[in-house]
Order: sequence, then C-alpha cells, then structure tokens
Amino acid sequence: MRFAIEAASRTRVIQVARAQGGYEVTVDGRRRMIDAIPVGAAAWSLLVSPAEAGHYVRPAEAGHHVPHAGGRSYEAGVVERAAGELIVYVNGRAVPVRIGGGLRRRGPEPAGDAGTGPQRVAAPMPGRVVKVLVKAGDAVQARQGLVVVEAMKMENELRAARAGIVAEVRVAEGASVEAGAVLVVIA
Repeated sequence: MRFAIEAASRTRVIQVARAQGGYEVTVDGRRRMIDAIPVGAAAWSLLVSPAEAGHYVRPAEAGHHVPHAGGRSYEAGVVERAAGELIVYVNGRAVPVRIGGGLRRRGPEPAGDAGTGPQRVAAPMPGRVVKVLVKAGDAVQARQGLVVVEAMKMENELRAARAGIVAEVRVAEGASVEAGAVLVVIA
C-alpha cells in the first residue's frame, strides 16, 4: 500500500508491505522494518529498525519481540477525527496527520468519526482519566476538550471532532481505561 501523509507541515510518501515477521515501511525512500503487536483496539507496541537496517528477530515466546541492535520501541495509538484526518499518539505525544491518496480502510467505521451520527470519543491507548471536562447535556464545539487521559506519563486532551451535545460521559476522574474504550458520546 502506498499513500501520502501530511504531518508537521510536511508531506511524506509512505509505502507499507508485509514482510517476514512484520512490515517493511519506506518513508520518503528510507526503509525500516517494523514489528507490531496490538496492545488494544487502536494501539500497538512497535519495534522499529534504524533506517536501511536489517530486520527484527522474534523470540519463540508469543507476544514478545526483540530488535536488532539500534532498534527503538514505541507505543502508538490512532484516533480518526474525520475522513483522512487522524491523531496519532506516539509514546503519548499527539501528532495530527492528514492522509492523502492510496489509503484503504479496513474494518468498521472508527469511533470519533466526524460524519453524521453519534461521535464516540475513545481512549487511544491504555491510561488513567485525569480530568472530565464535560457532563451529559453540555453543548460542545468542534475541537473542544472533553477528557484528559494520562498515558505513558503524558497528559492527552481528547477533543470533539465536531459540535454537538454530550449524550453520555462513560468515565470518571481517576478511572483506568483500556485502549479503544469509549469515554464520551456526542449526539
């Protein structure tokens, strides 16, 4: 699969192909091998090789992966805000991303979709609810903060993708949440 993304005011061309034990990902011509293990509904543990380096070797124990020398480990989560617009959380840091041509969607429509119908705001990765900024019945605007979740020692404010009325708040401050757990529903 080949597509373009825009992040931090830069456009990058990405190509992803399955490879033995993971994925071969080329970003602007620089190849990396990535081993990905799901750790939630929309979160992964990634081992990324240095650019142009070899591959990862996965030990026999299920669910464990070990990089070759120089590899780095990342926790990543993805929340779709609107068609082609994502928030990608990398080690707890939010990175807004716009997707260009070639992206093929797989699976059901994601939570947090900015189209019509209820908007479900979900935790991008496991964490703890630090603040709940809204209550049922509140009117919210697009991009308004709803919930603050601490994940990997970073606080992430989850925001509304579009204006609406808060139909449900499914969490309380101090609660632990799993990746993909719906926190707030906006009608």
